[in-house]
Amino acid sequence: MSFLLPKLTSKKEVDQVIKSTAEKVLVLRFGRDEDPVCLQLDDILSKTSSDLSKMAAIYLVDVDQTPVYTQYFDISYIPSTVFFFNGQHMKVDYGSPDHTKFVGSFKTKQDFLDLIEVIYRGAMRGKLIVQSPIDPKNIPKYDLLYQDI
Repeated sequence: MSFLLPKLTSKKEVDQVIKSTAEKVLVLRFGRDEDPVCLQLDDILSKTSSDLSKMAAIYLVDVDQTPVYTQYFDISYIPSTVFFFNGQHMKVDYGSPDHTKFVGSFKTKQDFLDLIEVIYRGAMRGKLIVQSPIDPKNIPKYDLLYQDI
């Protein structure tokens, strides 16, 4: 069962969601609705959103309508997924130089579920960075993605 995920189309909406989401992991997917890799990721996000409803809130953010955040998070590849908890940007060590966001799509729903659980548990213990539970071979490498945003 898949749910339509809420979309944020302005800096103000993104600010509001970051400030108001409490005691849950906030998942912000930066991308474009028509991009094939974004669609693949959105499918995983929407299929897991009800299972994760107690520990995560998932939103889609259009990169073209939120240039301030696109620049702030240095989003040069889409999709890029950024995580927050109680207004704090949560970092994840994926074994890559960039701990600020997950780039590309998750290979499986389970990878995404595991990641949210690890971020949630870490955040509840006051951590601002957690170790990714995802098998490194399932983490997209930048050279597989295209740039042109």
